[in-house]
Amino acid sequence: MLPTDSVKRLSFKRCVSEGDLVIVYERHDNMKAIKVCESAVLQNRFGVFKHSDWIGKPFGSKVFSSKGGFVYLLAPTPELWTLVLSHRTQILYIADISFVIMYLEIVPGCVVLESGTGSGSLSTSLARAVAPSGHVYTFDFHEQRAASAREDFEKTGLSSLVTVGVRDIQGEGFPEKFTGKADSVFLDLPQPWLAIPSVGKMLKQDGILCSFSPCIEQVQRSCETLRSNFTDIRTFEVLLRTYEVREVKMNSFQGDEDRSTELPPCKRKQRLNEEGNGLENPSPPVVMARPSSEARGHTGYLTFARLKCAA
Repeated sequence: MLPTDSVKRLSFKRCVSEGDLVIVYERHDNMKAIKVCESAVLQNRFGVFKHSDWIGKPFGSKVFSSKGGFVYLLAPTPELWTLVLSHRTQILYIADISFVIMYLEIVPGCVVLESGTGSGSLSTSLARAVAPSGHVYTFDFHEQRAASAREDFEKTGLSSLVTVGVRDIQGEGFPEKFTGKADSVFLDLPQPWLAIPSVGKMLKQDGILCSFSPCIEQVQRSCETLRSNFTDIRTFEVLLRTYEVREVKMNSFQGDEDRSTELPPCKRKQRLNEEGNGLENPSPPVVMARPSSEARGHTGYLTFARLKCAA
């Protein structure tokens, strides 16, 4: 996705190569991540696609199958990776991720601590935000999840920017070696208030914490704990509403036939046939917009707090 060289400079590749990870786009709700192998093929409802035909083509290319069907080959950006990754846990989506990165004031060179890693959706975007000279240290108490996350970061080219550790942050806190070194900390834990004292030790002066919680009761208890060492405590709920915008053809009628549009479709068709009146010239297509039926609702609450400066 974001391959790096020996000094961790990001080098965005423009063409597909053997061994690359690509996002095969069929439609907005049907994408998959595939590793390119010259001898392999992809079979789907649009036909058979040879990987060898993809090599050397620029990302974003439209490629055709033996049947004439097509897909698009997209670079696996953090945004697209969030939509195709394996869900080992519930993940954060783009609306929450972008809000978190902005309010945590993450810029290139930052050191970010995260717990827990989960499916690595947020970790991937954090890595891009701190590149090329920063680093993300992410922890999960589940050893197999941590191992799977490492494999994903290898596939996406981010292993030099993300270190995955196995640790129970609620019970043990963050490792002492990070004391006073973190610019920001992100918590996605069932009992974040247990980790907040450790977070206070890890953050630099004026550093920022974000805690993600699905229930408001978790937020209330976390805020009670935050008041002793943190200030500027704020909680947000990010709701995203998407719209479908497309062309629709609308038929027009003349004279008394306009009233036929008030009838149900089957009755309207019967009436037109009985009277021998056909449609007039159809009106030009109209662009219409409506809220998407797949719009996501509540995902969780984001609580931000800034470490108080030492007197």
